[in-house]
Amino acid sequence: MITLYILLVLVAVFFIITNLPVFGRLPKGERLAKIRQLANYRDGALQNLSVTLMQPEGVSFFKVLKAFLFEKQPNKIPAKALPFNVPNLSAAANSNLPEIIWFGHSSYLIKVDGFRILVDPVFSQTPSPFSFIGSKAFPGTDLINAADFKDIDLLVITHDHYDHLDYNSILTIVPHTKAIVTSLGVGSHLEKWGIPSEKINELCWNQSVTLFNKLQFCAVPARHFTGRKFKRNQTLWSAFVLQTTNYKLFLGGDSGYDTHFAQIGEEHGPFDLAILECGQYNAYWPYIHMFPEQTVQAAVDLKAKVLMPVHWGKFSLAMHPWNEPIKRVVQAAAEKEFPLVTPRMGETVVLGGYMPTENWWTAE
Repeated sequence: MITLYILLVLVAVFFIITNLPVFGRLPKGERLAKIRQLANYRDGALQNLSVTLMQPEGVSFFKVLKAFLFEKQPNKIPAKALPFNVPNLSAAANSNLPEIIWFGHSSYLIKVDGFRILVDPVFSQTPSPFSFIGSKAFPGTDLINAADFKDIDLLVITHDHYDHLDYNSILTIVPHTKAIVTSLGVGSHLEKWGIPSEKINELCWNQSVTLFNKLQFCAVPARHFTGRKFKRNQTLWSAFVLQTTNYKLFLGGDSGYDTHFAQIGEEHGPFDLAILECGQYNAYWPYIHMFPEQTVQAAVDLKAKVLMPVHWGKFSLAMHPWNEPIKRVVQAAAEKEFPLVTPRMGETVVLGGYMPTENWWTAE
């Protein structure tokens, strides 16, 4: 009986923990019916355009876990605080040129046409459901907090992973946000957290919405996956094409390399700027995140004029040195003579104006 009681308690604790708000809620009702009607919904889950394994043949989950836990991983975290410019988040752009401020990993603010667009804001110390689990933010990268964003016009959420959809950041920022654009299904999490449905614009691939009569967003395919608990790919993952009055930007989210970049380039390009992930890669999961050299090729495929690499510099979610992604991107871009912008965190990029290329990470 004691064993039975212990098991019942453990089951109850597990149920309570896994139903905490931070995990969100899977789509249901009309939202679920819409997802099931998508062309890339098969076998009870959303699918990538190409067959996409989580690990390559012969690599098990336990092999990956063993590598994380027991393989020596030098230089994963900077030895000292990283340089961080504290920007003016509320001020409008100083000219008619778009401005982009990167805060580390995949969080950045776009100022354009008088609007402020915040993408994938993660300002918690760990990109995980609990503060005591996972990689901590690198020293020096926590000078901006979610509470600093008081006047956001539009919030963009590419997908529901913890390093892109942060529960505490969302709860703090959304009350000061006019509208949200995200991938189909993510609205289920947001509504679970008390966010009004009228604020939420969910898009499936190749679907568009125009907001404030000036900003057009089109969701386009990426090669990735989703899930906040155990069941994967019940919500969509997307990149977004942002068309403003005079500029077109590609907001990449997370994606492995594939032919979809060239297709998007043909259908939507050229782009004035492509913001693409370049970090958290490994040969153990080569299909769901790009290697830095592939990031540069993806920018070429997209017909982008300039590449801004993100998804690095704040958290260590893979086994490579913390600054290896940007070093490899810079080298690959130089070999292809492809224009690159590499701001410090918090530094304001002015598209077509101030385009920093300093190798600031080498001073570490």
